[in-house]
Amino acid sequence: MKIVDIECHVLLAPNMNPGATSSAQDSFIVIVRTDEGISGIGESDVSPWIAKACVEAPGTHTMSLSLRDMLIGSDPLNPEAVWRKLYVGSAMSGRRGAVIHAMGAIDMALWDIKGKAEGKPIFELLGGQKQDKVVPYASLQPAGNRWEEYRDSLCEWAERARNLGFKAVKAEVTMNGPYAHDGMHEPYENHTKVIEAVRKTLGPDIALMVDVQYMWPDAETALRTVRDWAEFDLFFLETPLWIDNLDDYARLHEEAPMKIAAGEWQATRYEFEELMDRGKVDVAQPDVGRVGGFAEAKAVCDMAAERGRIIVPHCWKTGISVTATAHLAFNTPHCRFIEYLPPALCVDTLRKELAVDGFTFVDGMIEAPTKPGLGAELNEDALRAYKVA
Repeated sequence: MKIVDIECHVLLAPNMNPGATSSAQDSFIVIVRTDEGISGIGESDVSPWIAKACVEAPGTHTMSLSLRDMLIGSDPLNPEAVWRKLYVGSAMSGRRGAVIHAMGAIDMALWDIKGKAEGKPIFELLGGQKQDKVVPYASLQPAGNRWEEYRDSLCEWAERARNLGFKAVKAEVTMNGPYAHDGMHEPYENHTKVIEAVRKTLGPDIALMVDVQYMWPDAETALRTVRDWAEFDLFFLETPLWIDNLDDYARLHEEAPMKIAAGEWQATRYEFEELMDRGKVDVAQPDVGRVGGFAEAKAVCDMAAERGRIIVPHCWKTGISVTATAHLAFNTPHCRFIEYLPPALCVDTLRKELAVDGFTFVDGMIEAPTKPGLGAELNEDALRAYKVA
């Protein structure tokens, strides 16, 4: 079997809000086609315009070759060999960042092809099912431009998630910092009040995580606030500091009263090695597309296991990426949760319409995918309707 074509699709929701911190408003989708009629789909959380250029740009240097040109004619049934070929051939312009993120979408599509060809779901190809069921958490994004409105909106979403049977919730509490919601600049003590209200809404039995999106400038500033959050029994605190401030991440690991999570932006196992060994994060968050695909994500999971760390993958895209994340989770016994929003909790058009998840959500748990390959079903009408490049 040989690869004969790759299609790159840039998608944009018509109701996109440029002020929102949400990468679910656009998407980069690839469809890899073979000479035997089997095709695979992949997605990555990256600027789709940049990713399309990364794939389609020609190359004039043996260390900066075209991903597309290297891909055509390759064997899709050996995705790890193809990944290595692309990684080495694009090293001068790639190795990290957008090129690796684009390769993640390609890799996802190749594993989809391999699974379809062998009649197996991807988690079986990765080494088999290591969990009976996977616990998803609902990622909640509130509305409002005053902290009281923000609190009330977040509590309403939390109650809806609880009523849908979720056993875990992640609250975005970002009313300050570089990615503050709607330009807000609330004092840190108001963040404490919001988290207190969410915990009260959920009760003590639902796991609560908090994402502050790189809010604090340093560990000392963060600790002045998060020491007061011990009473809320947080499972983790996500991205409290700028991701390159690894020494201060290590300090939070030592002194914060909850686990520290990060890794949504990281590409390849090598960046995660630095994050876990120098930054000492307790929870590693590989995103299957961004990290470079399934083999890189699995390598990160294995590294976390060796270091006694927990895996909670990042995923804020459509059902294609969410299903890929589920496959990784079922192969990873130390994966505690995955990020998931059912249509009832979605506000993003592409998340609701582009693809049907390849698994079932029952009683607050995700059951293992059963279809060969990825198992997510692409809505071709939505693909055409929202394609802009």
